Amino acid sequence: MKKMMLVFNVCLLTVIVLLPVSCKQRMTVGGSDRGDTLELKHSKLLTMVIHDGYTEVKISNPWHKGSLLHTYILVDKKRSLPADLPNGTVVRTPLEKSVVFTTAHASLLGMIGARNQIGGVADLKYMLLPDIKKMVVEGRVADCGDAMSPNIEKIVDMGADAVLLSPFDNSGGYGRVEEIGIPIIECADYMELSALARAEWMKFYGMLYGRLHEAESLYDEVCREYVRLKVLAKESDVSMSMITEKMTGSVWYVAGGKSSVGQLIVDANGKYAFSEDKNSGSIAMSFEKVLDKAGDADVWVFNHYSYTPMSYSQLEKEHHGYKSFKAFKTHNIYYVNSSQVPYFEEVSFRPDYLLRDFIILLHPDLARRLGKLRYYRKVVE
Repeated sequence: MKKMMLVFNVCLLTVIVLLPVSCKQRMTVGGSDRGDTLELKHSKLLTMVIHDGYTEVKISNPWHKGSLLHTYILVDKKRSLPADLPNGTVVRTPLEKSVVFTTAHASLLGMIGARNQIGGVADLKYMLLPDIKKMVVEGRVADCGDAMSPNIEKIVDMGADAVLLSPFDNSGGYGRVEEIGIPIIECADYMELSALARAEWMKFYGMLYGRLHEAESLYDEVCREYVRLKVLAKESDVSMSMITEKMTGSVWYVAGGKSSVGQLIVDANGKYAFSEDKNSGSIAMSFEKVLDKAGDADVWVFNHYSYTPMSYSQLEKEHHGYKSFKAFKTHNIYYVNSSQVPYFEEVSFRPDYLLRDFIILLHPDLARRLGKLRYYRKVVE
């Protein structure tokens, strides 16, 4: 469980694998023309160009600057495949029987009206999505098992046209998913350098599912609210600092300074001890280093998967050194119980929700105007 929750916390992973009904081989062909580039406001990793008869989507490699992670050629299923396509993995859209390995993307598909286009899911036990659970019970969505070792036979038998997984640097590939010849779309949204950039990937997913208009409308809503909250945070007379997460075994994974969470703290007009760090993902640190760098943080937040409330005595049992943190001494620690709260289902594509919570925690003078916390609850005495 800890291993899976760590995977969720670090990235909320995603890749899409596509299987045309009539062909189980990757379709890649070559040729090119200019086309119209779809304007993206924040994403630095995506480029989407609409051509006559197809859309070319390029994903920059977030781990190796100057290179591409992947190129996809999206072609409407109702049209014949053009004879002269650029190099890339051909995807027939809209997807109608995708297998979703992550709760964040399953949730997003519901937000843009594509939930019925989900054919299967993995890690069902971690999904706080009642509609999906009901669809599994009714047999309308297949339970494909553990995302780390999915039921490949079930994915093939159901005629899936997409599988959402996650790309990692030096991951060594995607195991049996690659072996069965299903084309893979690598979705590296979690490697974007800001929360709004990450959320903008919903436009790519909207294209895949024939829901671009819905995705663009949702993204505009997210941006408006995010900017409004960011401006509001600057009105506060309070200046507080925040530290995130806690020990996982012998390591403390803190949000990198260039990560979406690190940027969220800054956008909430809060101080973050690791804001100067250049990492866009998590940083593995020792307890001593975190205490030295962020031991005086005013607010401490972390994610926790449990069916019982988190208490200060429980925290102390986990690691006696937690008592040395200022937030522990002042009892200003908050946590997300991800077994009961849809945090992982929402925050990747609704960063405005998380920004609002951060502002409430960092600026008590604004809390009355913003209402109750959506995700976080205070650690009990």
